[in-house]
Amino acid sequence: MKSAHRTGRLAATVLAAALAGTGLTVAVAPAAHAAASDVVAKLPITSYSALVVDDVHQRVYVADAQTSSTYNRGTIAVYTFDGERVTTITTPQYISGLALSADAGTLYAGGMEYILKVDTTTYVVDYERSASFDNCGRSMAFSGGQLYYTTPYAAYTPNCDTTAYSNLDSLAGRTNWQDYGKLQLKSGPGDRMLMGQPPNANAANPFVAVFDTSGGTLVRNAARRFAAADGTGALNLKDMAFSADGSKVGVADAAHGHRLLNTSDLSDAAEGYQALPSGATASAVGFSGDGRYVARGSSATGSTPDLLVQPADPTDATAPLEFVYEGSLDGDRVAPRGIEWSADGSRLFTVTTNAAGTQYWLHVVQPPAVQYDVRLSETFTHSPAQAVAGEPLSVRGRLEYDGPAPAEPLKVKATRTDANGTHDLGTFPVKADGSYTVLDEPDLLGDATYTVSYLGDLTHRPATDVTHTVSVGKAPTSIALTAPAEASLSTGVEITGTFTAQGKALPDRAVLKVERTDRLGTGTLSSVTVAADGTFTINDIPRTRRETTYKVTWPGDDLHTSSTASATVYVTR
Repeated sequence: MKSAHRTGRLAATVLAAALAGTGLTVAVAPAAHAAASDVVAKLPITSYSALVVDDVHQRVYVADAQTSSTYNRGTIAVYTFDGERVTTITTPQYISGLALSADAGTLYAGGMEYILKVDTTTYVVDYERSASFDNCGRSMAFSGGQLYYTTPYAAYTPNCDTTAYSNLDSLAGRTNWQDYGKLQLKSGPGDRMLMGQPPNANAANPFVAVFDTSGGTLVRNAARRFAAADGTGALNLKDMAFSADGSKVGVADAAHGHRLLNTSDLSDAAEGYQALPSGATASAVGFSGDGRYVARGSSATGSTPDLLVQPADPTDATAPLEFVYEGSLDGDRVAPRGIEWSADGSRLFTVTTNAAGTQYWLHVVQPPAVQYDVRLSETFTHSPAQAVAGEPLSVRGRLEYDGPAPAEPLKVKATRTDANGTHDLGTFPVKADGSYTVLDEPDLLGDATYTVSYLGDLTHRPATDVTHTVSVGKAPTSIALTAPAEASLSTGVEITGTFTAQGKALPDRAVLKVERTDRLGTGTLSSVTVAADGTFTINDIPRTRRETTYKVTWPGDDLHTSSTASATVYVTR
């Protein structure tokens, strides 16, 4: 089991407890920790239809779809904002959509043949009106003082995805808006409503459209289909949501990630969100009611995050909170349309599911309300004192932060800039005492400037970048000789040696120059090539008696210094 966590950031020590009678599993951060906490409730459903948040009564409603059989009963599970189950509402027929009235007094539920209404204080279920038969699953939204709901129908449920009867109705009657497939609805601020079309065989280029609901009659404003002329780029809609002020639309597109659009014309926003981690597929999106955050849900496996919670402003580089869900206590991925926020942004409600789509969990995430300052010291040290090309270099600095200690180390990001440009070195953890070490292996002579950044997270603000410049020199080389003290003209001289080069490996074996100096003068002997293990041997027949000196030299190269060694032998007859 891998519990919900923030990879490399704000990860809380997890406490799991079963609350008797509620079927609730809780994971909470320590009280002294300012990071987000994640409460997890196992839902009593085997399929998922809708998630609705009631801010007035602080309740969360989750509906089971169960459209696989007309004999299935309906289930609406009701939870508090703290994740405790209040009750489970059972209806005679399955429920495939939910919407809340503007005053939060009535919860509307889309039944197979009826629109039901639930009193949000007593949970008494009543019939609002009969509706067109639904065996595919309704989508519902309350907007402009009116309830809107789809009425998809297919003779056989396998044909639901391509049905042509996805008519859009309201309590006032049929609207005459329709298209192929199971159309999705989402209400937003300012009497706006979104209609989106999942891909299907009869809609190769699905759409998203914005409707004005203020006048009691739907007026379509901006609309967009996404495919290019060659058919590429088509939308694979999983979820959609308005930003808190209604100026933007977020779209969870399983083919292209999380799109951010301008509500006015559904064009791409000037700045979009960063791509999801590799292996993650967008499944849900939602903006907090206070305008601070966006939650981006995905389907991912392993240690790849399934949920990112980050600033709603895409130009804010604050690193997101990352949640990884995998296992029987968390679910494996965020379900499509599985994200809703409380109006004040204090809680994020997320529905996760297992890989088979047969089990579901409700997560209650509380983003931190406080951000603290972080400072990077401009005082650095590095070792070795003389950096050389091709050898490890450690650059050490310090970080200071306000507020409580994080449950997991903070991380700094580092780059190196040299004559060949800027190189990303990755991230490095900050120890409990605030120290950190950037590890590198510079491969170019000259100045290397290291820039250290702290990008911030939802608890800590970004810090001002700091830099440290290191002069990178050539790596040293050395030659060691072993020679006899005495030799004769008849037997000759044999000298062995070892050549050592630090730093980056030589492209070819070193070739050494050998000079001999005796009482007759100085001359150059044949060069010797160093073996793969760095050893070499010099054999010579001296030309005269007395002291003879052998000098061995390597000239160096672009990244290594030169080196020289000498040995003197006394030559006899």
